[in-house]
Amino acid sequence: MDCEAVMAAMVAGRMQARMRRAPANWQVQWLPLLLLALAVAAAAAEQQVPLVLWSSDRDLWAPAADIHEGHITSDMQLSTYLDPALELGPRNVLLFLQDKLSIEDFTAYGGVFGNKQDSTFSNLENALELAPSSLVLPAVDWYAVSTLTTYLQEKLGASPLHVDLATLQELKLNASLPALLLIRLPYTASSGLMAPREVLTGNDKVIGQVLSTLKSEDVPYTAALTAVRPSRVARDVAMVAGGLGRQLLQKQPVSAEIHPPVSYNDTAPRILFWAQNFSVAFKGHWEDLTPITFGVQDLNLTGSFWNDSIARLALTYEQLFGTTVTFRFTLVNRFYPVSARHWFTMERLEIHSNGSVVYFNVSQITGPSIYSFHCQYVSSLKAEGSLLVPGTQPSLWQMSLQDFQIQAFNVTGEQFSYASDCAGFFSPGIWMGLLTSLFMLFIFTYGLHMILSLKTMDRFDYHKGPSITLTQIV
Repeated sequence: MDCEAVMAAMVAGRMQARMRRAPANWQVQWLPLLLLALAVAAAAAEQQVPLVLWSSDRDLWAPAADIHEGHITSDMQLSTYLDPALELGPRNVLLFLQDKLSIEDFTAYGGVFGNKQDSTFSNLENALELAPSSLVLPAVDWYAVSTLTTYLQEKLGASPLHVDLATLQELKLNASLPALLLIRLPYTASSGLMAPREVLTGNDKVIGQVLSTLKSEDVPYTAALTAVRPSRVARDVAMVAGGLGRQLLQKQPVSAEIHPPVSYNDTAPRILFWAQNFSVAFKGHWEDLTPITFGVQDLNLTGSFWNDSIARLALTYEQLFGTTVTFRFTLVNRFYPVSARHWFTMERLEIHSNGSVVYFNVSQITGPSIYSFHCQYVSSLKAEGSLLVPGTQPSLWQMSLQDFQIQAFNVTGEQFSYASDCAGFFSPGIWMGLLTSLFMLFIFTYGLHMILSLKTMDRFDYHKGPSITLTQIV
């Protein structure tokens, strides 16, 4: 949504500039496009994120009297809060920028930001309590936050420096020289792999370590914590009243259970595997392996191994369909000179049971080795795409993996890297929209051509009356 708003603003600005230079009759043609761009920008501006400010100097912010429930801080109001801190406060500015954050995160996950009973997760609250100056803005307009980095850069006259804990310890900050340090903090609740509480806890620890480093070096600073976009979307009251009916007595849907991924470790995590649902069928009888696969401490991974070029994840289950069954995911990492990078491919998926081996071809599971692979359905069922192709037909085994994700190379910790998704960019809906638009454009062009081809009559004879005859006079 943020990219759409930036693009919409750019388009609107260019259209306005062209309209000022264009004749009046051409402004009518630009008007619908301009209104559309402004509507997209207005829709994006409805998003709000919180902004927390604190500094090592005193009396930088007066109490904000106009901040009440439902108030949204605009870009002009935000500049009035930031200007005193940037002009009178420290020249070292820290910007903790999280991917997603909402004010509800501060209250929904107790013990993450500010539970005094659990001091492990109270770095942010301690910083706010001990800071001589602090300010909390619950809702800041999305546009104001999207331009915050540029605004700080212009005010300080220093380019933003992306740092982490390692590079921060190597920096030698000077109280007299301006510095804008940008620290990115993740929020991966949408991936379903880590609980939001765990991610926010890790972010709180990062904030505490950064502040401890600055305190040990006795460097004055001004810090800000905000996000690119909200993590929670507020319910649209108008939409509820218009189309969804009464919601007061309805039970809210229960969210899907989030379980940790399967991780194969030797000296460090090497292979990660996750699925929302992992089901297998033998002779038409289905078994759900999800509860006995994910979040299980004693999962049998015997037969798994890893090196830089090949990786195998083996999952063994006792008494599955009355026997011992092993599932082997084999992935190969190769270097391709054409793209000048390494790509991984899942060579095959094997099922071992009663001394027999059944394998599935899964060559479509591929991607750059620095990425993970994700797909909504990896299944042998036709209704789910049939990415798993049995080596022999017909097959007694069937398998279905929903929200499948795997990574076997360049694993850092127990978190997946950016995912290479199996979904194509041009979905059926996009194709239908493009074809419909082209068809309507053809009709419009043909009609315009017909209108422009009309000509006035060059004769005005009355076809029912006698023809006009002219006698030649010599």
